[in-house]
Amino acid sequence: MASRICQFMRPLAYSVSRKNVLNSIPIVYHKFQVRNNSGAATAAPTKYSTIATRNEAFRQHLTHFGAYVAECLPKYVQKVDVYHHDELEIMIHPDGVIPVLTFIKDHTNAQFMNIVDIAGVDKPSLENRFEIVYMLQSIQFNSRIRVKTYTDELTPIESACSVYPGANWYEREIWDMFGVFFANHPDLRRILTDYGFEGHPFRKDFPLSGYVEVRYDDEVKRVVVEPLELAQEFRKFEANTPWETFPSHRQLEGKYQKTTKPEEKK
Repeated sequence: MASRICQFMRPLAYSVSRKNVLNSIPIVYHKFQVRNNSGAATAAPTKYSTIATRNEAFRQHLTHFGAYVAECLPKYVQKVDVYHHDELEIMIHPDGVIPVLTFIKDHTNAQFMNIVDIAGVDKPSLENRFEIVYMLQSIQFNSRIRVKTYTDELTPIESACSVYPGANWYEREIWDMFGVFFANHPDLRRILTDYGFEGHPFRKDFPLSGYVEVRYDDEVKRVVVEPLELAQEFRKFEANTPWETFPSHRQLEGKYQKTTKPEEKK
């Protein structure tokens, strides 16, 4: 008898309890929603800046380190700059590539063990038209530095492979693209252009179209090199602004009449 009563009462109690829980959920949710809305009305939304903040302490540290390197190597260091992105750049004489890189790599307070990249810049208006930029990284101090030097078309620069073996392919790329010769390089060959390529494509005086055309000839089943043939001559575009495709309105001065803003009716 008791078991039958339990079988009858159990579903009834379960349905009643479930109904009470469901009825209480909207009330709790409503209280939570009202509380959030009231807080949002009083508190202003947080605005995050999209511009990196300037770390004055870190910039001061970079300035002191650059001055320290210049004090230790006054024969080679010519200029020290800290740019707005908190980047330290040291300009050195071309004869100081090996001494400066060795100092920056092996010194206890530097330990720039990794060479990230070597870049070249061509500035034809300067006497030493080529700039060579060594980008170094210190894992120990989580810092980066740029060492910059310069040269012309004929003066070689000492290879950094004796200090950073990873500079091998970077220097080959600069030799291929800019024609800067690195003395004592273990294997200074072209690395990006084809065999027998003439010229250095990243120089500003290198023609945009190149000198020859390389294509695959289906008749002879191989790649052939032919003299360059252009379907049309180069055209010069006036691209001061993309909105002045047609004759500029600046050329129409005196041909139009200026009007004044009409007075508003009261």
